[in-house]
Amino acid sequence: MIPEYRKQFNQEFSDEKYHQLKNILTEKGGTAPGFRVSESPIFLTKEFEKKLIDASESIISQIKAMPAELLQKAIPENCRVPNDTHQPHFFTIDFGVCKSEDGAIEPQLIELQAFPSLYAFQKVYEETYCEVYPFLSEIRNPMPHETFKNYLKELIVGDEHPENVILLEIFPERQKTAIDFALTEKLLGIKTLCLTKVKKQGRKLYYENNGKLTEIKRIYNRVIFDELDNIPDLTTEFDFREEVDVQWITHPNWFFKISKFLLPLLQHQFVPKSYFLHEFPENENLDHFVLKPLFSFAGSGVNLNPTKEVTDSIQDKENYILQRKVYYEPIFEDINGDFSKAEIRLLYIWRENDERPILLENLGRMTKAAMVNVDFNKKDAIWIGSSNAFFG
Repeated sequence: MIPEYRKQFNQEFSDEKYHQLKNILTEKGGTAPGFRVSESPIFLTKEFEKKLIDASESIISQIKAMPAELLQKAIPENCRVPNDTHQPHFFTIDFGVCKSEDGAIEPQLIELQAFPSLYAFQKVYEETYCEVYPFLSEIRNPMPHETFKNYLKELIVGDEHPENVILLEIFPERQKTAIDFALTEKLLGIKTLCLTKVKKQGRKLYYENNGKLTEIKRIYNRVIFDELDNIPDLTTEFDFREEVDVQWITHPNWFFKISKFLLPLLQHQFVPKSYFLHEFPENENLDHFVLKPLFSFAGSGVNLNPTKEVTDSIQDKENYILQRKVYYEPIFEDINGDFSKAEIRLLYIWRENDERPILLENLGRMTKAAMVNVDFNKKDAIWIGSSNAFFG
């Protein structure tokens, strides 16, 4: 894929430059990334980028046409939060880089979410690649840093003062994505707050800000609500399900509505066939499918080789899907002549009055393992981990 850039990058690459890349990221974020940063960006053609965007636009159109009542069915009753919005503020969509039967490199949909990803980090990551390897600037994302910042500020801070806006997470200092929180604070002037530190008085929420009780008016939500039940002895003053005077960016219900729940409902040549487990047809071969729980994060609970014994033993079959296997194509050559596979996540924002979302950035993930997740790689491999895609 765009061999001239791959060749030049591999020629210029050195361990020193890789350490420089990581050091600059740590310096900019004030903390090191809690996940593995790949040595290399992902190089893809403009033709591939067009396939990605065309598939995304089709999927967005299909979602917009779905009745609101259908999407409401995706929300578990114990996770329903009041004051839902008519559309999400974030939309992210993951595609594997695959090969078609006729040998063309094409995207295949893996997952989609209405949940914020590493927006602030990915912009800085892309810029840092260009600092260390200046030749990359000619194929970088054309959106200027200031435009990117203004989009995010308008979406997350809105008309409020930044001190009345928080990035909400549970034990943020323990999260692998803490560098993104730090970069978001720098970009927008807002504070990161642990859910356990939120104070509630009537319908209003507050937090201690330099010794002063400050009202929270907007929440940039990074808490995955259904994971709270898995934290033992968690004590909070505020429960998501309570009626409060706050604006969610984005509303927690959208985490469930735009999720694996939609995969069996979407149709496109780059969308692998999927079924809810309880609707899996007898004439389909289980060997060709991956089993995924509807509500899981970062690849947890995924079974790449499900058996009938496994699927028969599942009680809540409506909470699982079977998705036709896609095969990531190893086309990203490293300096040793080995090849990595990759996945691209498109990072959109969806402003409240816009008909369609706006594409801001991308997030790449590289692997040599069976699953594209940074936790599933061998420790001594290279060209693996979090990355960024350049299109030329």
